Amino acid sequence: MSKLQILTKGIIKENPSLILVLGMCPTLGVTTSAINGLGMGVATTFVLLLSNIMISLVKGVIPDKVRIPSFIVIIATFVSIVDLLVQGFVPALAESLGLFIPLIVVNCIVLGRAEAFASKNGIFDSMLDGLGMGLGFTLSLFIIGACRELLGSGAIFGHKFIAGDGILIFVLAPGAFFVLGFVMALVRHLQNRKK
Repeated sequence: MSKLQILTKGIIKENPSLILVLGMCPTLGVTTSAINGLGMGVATTFVLLLSNIMISLVKGVIPDKVRIPSFIVIIATFVSIVDLLVQGFVPALAESLGLFIPLIVVNCIVLGRAEAFASKNGIFDSMLDGLGMGLGFTLSLFIIGACRELLGSGAIFGHKFIAGDGILIFVLAPGAFFVLGFVMALVRHLQNRKK
C-alpha cells in the first residue's frame, strides 16, 4: 500500500464513523454544532497521531502479555495532554465537550488503530494512518455537526443562514441519529456509484 493510500483511506474508504461505524458516542453526543464536532475531531486526531507514533516506536519492547494495557497508558497520556490544552486555551470548548475528551482514552478508533496498524508498522506509516483516520473522523463530525446546527438553529459557527428557529429535533438526540443515517447513506451511495 502506498503512503498516499495509507493517508487517504481513513478519510472516505475506511472512515471511522461513516464506514467502520466506530466512535459512535462522540459522533452522536458532541455533534450538536459544527464547532463541537471540529473540536472533538481535532482532539482525537492529535491523540491518534501521537499515540500511533509512540506505539510504533515502543512496539518491540512491550511484552505481549501487557500490550493492550501499555497501549491504553500511552493513549491516556496523550488524552491528558489534550484535555489540559483544551481546558487551558479553549475553555468554552472544554465546557461544551465535557466528559467526551477524557473518554477518548476508551474510544475504539484510537485503540483499534494502535492494535491493528501502529503495532505492526513503521513510524512514518503509523503517523500517516493516525493522521488519515483522524482527518476522516474530524470531517465526519464536522459534517454531522454542521448539518445538525444548520437544520436545528439555522446557523453555522454562530452565523445565521436560515430565518426562524429551525427544526428543534435536529439539536436533540434523535437529530443525531437522523443526520448520521442520512450522511452514511449518502456516502455509501456515492461509493457504490464509483464501482
